[in-house]
Amino acid sequence: MDSKLLTSNLVLFSSILLTLFTFSYGQNCSTHQFTNNNIFSTCNPLPVLNSFLHWTYYPDNHTVDLAYRHGGVTESSWVAWALNPVGTGMAGCQSLIAFRNSSGQIHAYTSPIAGYSTDLSEGALSFGVPRISAEFVGSEMIIFATLELPTGRSSFTQVWQNGAVSGQALQVHRTSGDNLRSVGTVDFASGQTSADGGGISASARQRRRNIHGVLNAVSWGVLMPMGAIFARYLKVFKLANPAWFYLHAGCQTVAYAVGVAGWGTGLKLGSDSVGIRYDTHRNIGITLFCLGTLQVFALLLRPKPDHKFRLYWNIYHHVTGYTVIILSIINVFEGFDALNGQKNWKKAYIGVIIFLGAIAVLLEAITWFIVIKRKKTSVSDKYPHGNGTNGYASRSHDQTA
Repeated sequence: MDSKLLTSNLVLFSSILLTLFTFSYGQNCSTHQFTNNNIFSTCNPLPVLNSFLHWTYYPDNHTVDLAYRHGGVTESSWVAWALNPVGTGMAGCQSLIAFRNSSGQIHAYTSPIAGYSTDLSEGALSFGVPRISAEFVGSEMIIFATLELPTGRSSFTQVWQNGAVSGQALQVHRTSGDNLRSVGTVDFASGQTSADGGGISASARQRRRNIHGVLNAVSWGVLMPMGAIFARYLKVFKLANPAWFYLHAGCQTVAYAVGVAGWGTGLKLGSDSVGIRYDTHRNIGITLFCLGTLQVFALLLRPKPDHKFRLYWNIYHHVTGYTVIILSIINVFEGFDALNGQKNWKKAYIGVIIFLGAIAVLLEAITWFIVIKRKKTSVSDKYPHGNGTNGYASRSHDQTA
């Protein structure tokens, strides 16, 4: 089999999956369907805390209709989105707040923040908010509002947050990780948002996270299991020898190469986003990289089939390989948890895993059928007159006669 053709096909397959995942992400923002059928002209993902901002700007009367989506929260959480017309931080923010109250209703209100010691109490803002409401859908809290922007400007500092609710009291949000980085700018007229510091746009930062997720989902989460399927099931077919080996080696090589690229982007993202919720994902990723690298070196040191150490090599190769596959799938879902709100991605990956699992189950049954049939055929060829004991007894009886 032409190894170059195999590699190019695997790369093409990876590109198709990348396109599907990227398209799925785009739908999450620009074509998200609200339960009230609201449509907004602009949507930008915010760089942290699994948040999206949708809006339509009306220059004639200088107002904005907006929807703020905050994913990955529970019914016992509060969320907030705010504009700061006078500063660049929390002090001076004019906030929109939403949470589920003790009666089970979603309560949305406005809250001006004068300083860093605040209980998010209800009050009027420095600009008009003629309409505000909220709803909780799945794991997303969504705030809808109409803002009458301050005269003469359309660009502001924006801040967004989430925290826990205890009874009717809104608890202080976390003061580390992404909760300290949830600040940026928004220009309602131009349709642009940017993250705080470095001038990196929110959409650009989110794209980096998406690229990291897609690379790792395709490599560790899809191609690695595919390579194992090729090795385990195709070699039972005589016509597939040695094609199964080239398929297995080619698939795992491409998976490792793409995975290393995804691991590299993860290191960069990790240095920019040191949040506690990424610890498990990061540690599993480092473990996968180490085990994957050991597998590559093990391939280079593979003994010949008749070598006395080949059995031990096989045990090591299989144990390490299946460990990598299990950890890979777990870590892909850990990544989805870190990107709560990417429901379409998660559903697509679950579909891929179910598809691969169904193929594995089918091939497992076919493999056992072929192996058992071959054993029966082998026994019949060795003892054509029946089993060994009956055949011998029959020949002895004839000789005696």
